[in-house]
Amino acid sequence: MLGGCGAAVFAAGVPDVGIGYLGVAFAFGLTVLTMAYAIGHISGCHLNPAVSLGLAVGGRFSWSDLPMYVIAQTLGAIAAAFLILYLASDMGLYKEGQATFTLAADSLAVNGYRELSPQGYGMLAGFVTELVMTFMFLFIILGVTDKRGTAVAGGLAIGLALTLIHLISIPVTNTSVNPARSTGPALALALSGEGKALVQLWLFWVAPIMGAALAGLVYKLFEVADAPQEIEKMGGEV
Repeated sequence: MLGGCGAAVFAAGVPDVGIGYLGVAFAFGLTVLTMAYAIGHISGCHLNPAVSLGLAVGGRFSWSDLPMYVIAQTLGAIAAAFLILYLASDMGLYKEGQATFTLAADSLAVNGYRELSPQGYGMLAGFVTELVMTFMFLFIILGVTDKRGTAVAGGLAIGLALTLIHLISIPVTNTSVNPARSTGPALALALSGEGKALVQLWLFWVAPIMGAALAGLVYKLFEVADAPQEIEKMGGEV
């Protein structure tokens, strides 16, 4: 929330040197990439309720730990959203010609569809996009963290995957694939008098969770299919 949405709010619209969609996409990816190496060994660096749930469905994470992770992820996103809102209120006040911040229903890089979609996409397009992109994200995470994979490059692959996902879907929904990331700005705006994003928030919980759960189930099929090969490598011992 702080890295990606912060970049979108503070840097995307700066006259002449704004980072645009490409920069915001990389900001989200770099946030996950760097944090994966910083705290991956401590908590797994999920940062995302959909990721935690998808890993649980895939048998990589404890269901008993899931509620605490979701609470922590959501509270962190809410805190970051209010910090961005506080800092953005100062934008451009002391230098003429700079970008300024206007509180509106689509502020804070909020996720949404119809009038809140950056390019005006509808609800169904937004739902399908979020479901498919989250499925893609979780499938990549499950693949690169597989014991048969190259774990040392896992953070890099996951960060670049998130960058790619944002390059695809920012125009559609501003890209969520993370219910906590969607909750932060929606709540901050609602408490500031702009409640449209909060009304649409359901989609950014339901679609990512469905996509993540589906990825967890689908990836299990690949693990089962490869089991005989693993046994053969061990000399047939079970």
